[in-house]
Formats: sequence, structure tokens, C-alpha cells
Amino acid sequence: MRTDVDALLHRLAQQLRPRTEESAETLLRYTRGELSEPWGYDEVADLVAEETAGHVVAFLDLLEHGADAAEAAALHLIAAGFGYVDRSSAHVVAAHQEERDRRLQRRLLLANGAGRRMGTTLDIDRTAQEPADVGADGFADLVTVDLVSSVLDDEDVSPPSTPPSLRRVARRSVPGGDAAELPVRIGRTHGYPADSGPARAPATGTPVLGRAGASGGPAGGDGFHSALFLPLVARGETLDLVQFLRTGSGAPFEDGDLLLAQEIAARAAVSIDNARRYTHERSTALALQRSLLPRHAVEQSAVVTASRYLPSGSRAGVGGDRYDVIPLSGARVALVVGDVVGRGLRAAATMGRLRMAVRAFADIDLMPDELLTHLEDVVIRLQHEEGEEAGETSATCLYAVHDPVSRVCSPASAGHVLPAVATPPDGAGDAPGSRSVEFPEMPIGPPLGLGGLPFETVQFELAGGSLLALFTDGLVQSRARDVVSARELLRDALAQGSPSPDEACDRLVAALVPERAVDDIALLVARTLSLDPGHVAALDLPSDPAAVAGAPRFASDTLTAWGLDALSFTTELIVGELVTNAIRYGRSPIRLRVIRQSTLTCEVSDANSTAPHLRRARTHDEGGRGLLLVAQLAERRGTRHHREGKVVWAEQALPADGLLTLPAT
Repeated sequence: MRTDVDALLHRLAQQLRPRTEESAETLLRYTRGELSEPWGYDEVADLVAEETAGHVVAFLDLLEHGADAAEAAALHLIAAGFGYVDRSSAHVVAAHQEERDRRLQRRLLLANGAGRRMGTTLDIDRTAQEPADVGADGFADLVTVDLVSSVLDDEDVSPPSTPPSLRRVARRSVPGGDAAELPVRIGRTHGYPADSGPARAPATGTPVLGRAGASGGPAGGDGFHSALFLPLVARGETLDLVQFLRTGSGAPFEDGDLLLAQEIAARAAVSIDNARRYTHERSTALALQRSLLPRHAVEQSAVVTASRYLPSGSRAGVGGDRYDVIPLSGARVALVVGDVVGRGLRAAATMGRLRMAVRAFADIDLMPDELLTHLEDVVIRLQHEEGEEAGETSATCLYAVHDPVSRVCSPASAGHVLPAVATPPDGAGDAPGSRSVEFPEMPIGPPLGLGGLPFETVQFELAGGSLLALFTDGLVQSRARDVVSARELLRDALAQGSPSPDEACDRLVAALVPERAVDDIALLVARTLSLDPGHVAALDLPSDPAAVAGAPRFASDTLTAWGLDALSFTTELIVGELVTNAIRYGRSPIRLRVIRQSTLTCEVSDANSTAPHLRRARTHDEGGRGLLLVAQLAERRGTRHHREGKVVWAEQALPADGLLTLPAT
């Protein structure tokens, strides 16, 4: 009897083992998403119990022993069968847990990868592409990103209840996917029906888990059996819609996948919003800065200029670099470059305020060092207005004045890099060839905003046709090379080639500016001109009232020689009043100078630093009307100071036939 039972058990075990293992494998395949029919512990238990009972009944029919033996054998067989069930179920549960852990680990890895791969740039197009790249890497077969059109156009975002107009900005599919079948291409503006999943998600601000191809899913949706539609919401605004689609035999999206997709969408929303805000601020700052820079080169008798402004390509944003060319009295010109510490709108606005201050101080013809002193007062005042400590608002500036009559250049620096001077060979001011390039020896004062430290003006003579290059530090500072190497490249670029300032700018940019500059660059190149001595007439005057009569006569004779007799009457009146004031209120030496350039300028200099000013003369006053007369006859008038005293000047427009053609050198 015992032998028969053992043999039966052995045979039953051989029959049950394949079926039990098959059941476990079936449940494992379902757990991995390879089957859609639900299987679980109860199903496996019922299956094995049914198989066991069938074998037991068949065996009982064959038993020839008594009822007790049959009952004992049946109980023994049923216990053995359920032992197989328990062991198989334990195997299935372990496999299910292993698969669940594998999925969880994969999701965690994907979430961590999203954190590393997203938000790496502030370019809005590249930032929008990042969630598509992350989603198509083992999570979805196709990912698309659509930005709300009003967000791209910097307009008010549509109300949540209104289906927004979308513009496709990114997509990514797995190799061999069906992305090519989608009708909406990159850059196309489109929309979805109001009751569709892609429309409900951005309208309600909640994710939608559904089937693609239904309710307004993407075209070709029959190939996508599962879809996730998630709005990207940042700071209370719905920015865009991201769609994750699965195709083929892959498992459909489930709740765990939705949580992962929401994590990706949340990171993407913040990154895209940061990129959008940065792009908007950068565009605004760049537009503001360019509006404050000179748009066109003004024709000068002192210099021929060319300039370049190159905003940085880094995420730091637009800086406060600037340049300017300011006409001054006596045919002179001021050349300015500067840099405000900081980035963005604040730096651009500060740059604009300082530029206006420089122009105002230049209009009263301050010496370069005095101008920088007053400009520093402006910076310190800005610090106090904004409640900042000393040095928090800071700037550098190089201010240089070139006189085409004396050929003297007078620069002063407030923490700014030195200019470069390329001197032409003798007699070759306009000819291409090798030039000597030097960096003038001059003191560099402290940056603007520190307070209490002096600035110094130096003077050196520039031959006609020299190139004077002024630039901000972004041109010579680079991570790839040191300043000494950059100076050598700058020297080589200025030394060779055409003396044209425009071509010199191109050579400097090509030689020194990397493909992606980390700092803004302002570059100003000026080719100096010399005013023909025949267009300048000077007369030294004694400090004697009797000399007043000779000054207007000298001016009239000069104008006759220049063919400008039409201006003789007004010029005699202007010169008479200016010389009278200088002799009466000034000190020797007194000098009259008449300059013919784009205008006719009359200057009277003396050694007294006290400047005259307009006033209203009373009825019985004997004086006080001279400057008022000069102001009525001249187009412009003013006073400039220098170390030896002052110069009072007045300008008149030349008649059309008396306009002076600018000299070549």
C-alpha cells in the first residue's frame, strides 16, 4: 500500500511541476507588462488545485483498498498538491517584487537623469527639447512639447478655460518610431478640440492619462495605444503641453508612470520658465543698451571712427559696456569707452545714466580727469539712492580728447584698460603696411564709485593717420589665454592691413573674440585726422584795451582769405565782444584763434579761470550785453577750462559754398 502511494505521489509531482512553473511564468510575464490578461495568486492556486484534484480522483478510481486507505491517500495527495501551490506562489510573489523594484529603480534613475539633463541652458528652444530627450530615453516611444503661443510672444497667458493656441517647439522619438507620421512639425502653430485630452490638460492645469488617437489625440494615433498629456505650469502660468506616447507591444502607462511624468514635467516647467524670463530680460536689456549707443558715426574733422558692440553669449546676460563719440568745441572730439559692473537690465540702465552724465560734463568741456571726478560723484549718488554700500555700483571709464589742430590726445582712465595706438610709417598715413603699435604709459585710476582717490590726465601727440583703439576688458580677457597673449594678438591685428577703422574692427574681432564670448565687448577704433594749418589763424593780444580794434580786423582779413566774406560782419561783432571781455576781466596771455572746419569757430583764451556768464542787463547798465549779443549771433557758444586758464568760444554755420571737405590725414 505504501509503495503504491509513494509511486502515485512521484507521478503526480512530475505532472504538476510543469503546470505550476508555467503558471508562475505566466504571472511573471504579466507583471513585466508582457500580457494584458490579469493573473494573480488566487488564479494560480485554483489552477493547481484543479489539476491536483483531477489526478486524485483518477487515482481513487483505481484504488482497490479500503476506504480508510483511500482517504489517507487522498489527504496526502491534496496536501502535496497545495505544497506545490504555496511554493509556486512564493516564487511568483518574489518575481513580482523583483519586477516592481526594477521598475521603481528605473523610474528613480530616469528622474535623477532628468535632474541632470534638464535646465542646462537658458536657450528656450534647447530647454524645451530637453524633456523630449529625457522622455524618449526608455520611458515613451514619442514625446512632443508644445509651447503656448502667448508665452512665446510675451503676451498675457490665455485664461485657463480657453483652449490655448500651441506652437510645436520640440519632439523626440525612439529609433524606428512613428514620429514622421505626425502632421504638426516643429515651428507650426496648432490647436486641439476643447474636449480632447491635449486641450483639457493645459486648460485645467491637470494631467490626463488616456489613449492617443481618441478625443483629439495626435494624428496617426492608432499606432499609439497609451498617452500622457501633462501641462507645464510654473509660477501659476501654464506654459506648454508635453505629450508622452507609447506604441507597439509595450505596456500601457499606469499610475506610477504618471507620477514620473509629472516629475519630469515639473522640472521642465521651471527650466522653460527660467529660460523664457532670461530671454525676455536679455532682449529688453540688449534693446535698451543698443538704443543708448551711437547708431551712426557722426562725421568729424578730428577722427574717422568705427565701432562694434558684441553682447556676451553666456547666461550671465547683457552687461553695461558702452562707447561714445562726442564732438567738442574747437574741432576736438571726445572718445569714450566704459563698463558697468553687473549684468541685465540694471547694468544697462546704469550705463545709460552714466552715458548721459558723460555727455553733460563733456558739453561744459571739462578736462578728462575733472570729468571722471564728477562722474564718480554721480556713481556715488546712485549708490546712496539705491541704499548700497560703497563699491556695489561700480564702473570703469576711459575718456580721451583728441585735438586735430595740435594733434594732442589727452586721455584719463578710471579703472579701465589702456588703449592701443598704431602709428603709421612717415608719410604713409593712408597706405596699408606695417605700423608701430604701443600701449601708452599712463596711470590707471580707481574704478568709479570708490571715492576719495584722484584721476590723472596725460597728453601725447598723435601723428595724422594713427589708429587709436579703445575697448572694454572683454576683448582681451579670455579663459583660453592670458592678457599678455591677447595684447600680442591685438598688436598684430592693428599693425598690419588697411588703416580703415572699420576693417581694423573686423581684424580685432576675428583675432580676439571667441565663438562664444563670456563677457560683453565694446570696441571703438578712431583714425586721427590733422587739420590743415591753413584752416587755423591765431593772433596774440596784449592786455590793453587799445588792442580790441585790431582783433575784429584780423578776423575779417582771415575770412576774406578763406572766401567767407559773408560771415565777416557777425564774426567781427563776436570777436570784438570776446576780446573785450578777455582784456577787461582776464589775464595775459590773451590769444584769438579762428578755426575753419565743418563750422567757423572763434576762440579767445586767457589765463583767468573765472568764466563769464549771461545775465540780464538793467536799463541804465553800461555793460552786461556782450555775451547776450554773442549768444544771438552764434549757433553755439561756451567756455572750456584748462590748466592755464580758460577758452571762450563761439561757432557759426558755414555757408553752403564754404563747407570744408575733411582732410584725408
